[in-house]
This record gives sequence, structure tokens and C-alpha cells, in this order.
Amino acid sequence: MVCSTVNRTGLGRCVCAFWLAVAFDVLGLVVLLVGVFANLYFYDFLIYAGAIIIFLSLIWWVFWYTGNIEVPPALLEDDVGLKKKERGVAGVIRRLSSRLSSGFQSTFSRRKNDQRVKGPHKWNSLGPLFI
Repeated sequence: MVCSTVNRTGLGRCVCAFWLAVAFDVLGLVVLLVGVFANLYFYDFLIYAGAIIIFLSLIWWVFWYTGNIEVPPALLEDDVGLKKKERGVAGVIRRLSSRLSSGFQSTFSRRKNDQRVKGPHKWNSLGPLFI
């Protein structure tokens, strides 16, 4: 989905998501009200379809809201690697912490793989039979 970032109106940056959300809301409400007030044989289908369309509009509202969240570049520096690596005691502690956590992750994944290799087995007259 392409959001317009050039024009900053009162609707924010993702104007297309906003208008899609409004369109889904209006369409869902119209279908729902036709199902409630019109004397049709398939009124229950229209009620459910209207409710589902309104529910699907939440997707566009979430896109619009998240597209308008502004994060200052200072908060993003550490996440994307723009910040220089720390030196001194803080850098040593950070490197040690990352090595320990990666070591724990590899140990647990190795144990999980070992259990898969061994796996449950059955016995027959000739000895263990691996499944």
C-alpha cells in the first residue's frame, strides 16, 4: 500500500488508508441497515455481511494509525545501527551479554535437534526400531 508522504494535511500521511477505512465503514453500515430495515428474504445475510465489512475496516484504521506514528531519529539510532559502538566498560558488557545470549540460544537449539534425532523408539525382536 502506498501512502502519500508529500502532502501533510489534517488526515496525516496515509490518506489512502483513511479513505478506505471510511469507505468500508459507510458500506458496512449501509449493508447492515438494509438488512435490518428492508423486508428481504436474505436479511440475515446482509446483517452478517455488514458487520464483517465494518470489522474489516479496522484493518484500514490500524494501517492509517500506524502509518502516522512518528518516531524521532534519536530513538531509532540504536535499532538500525546508526549509533557508534560503545567503547570502554559499557561496550565490553554489551558484547559479553550478546555472546552469552547467543550461546544459550545455540545450546537450546542443539538440544532440540538432538531430541529430534534420537526421537521416540519402539522395540522389536531384533532391538530398537527408530521412528
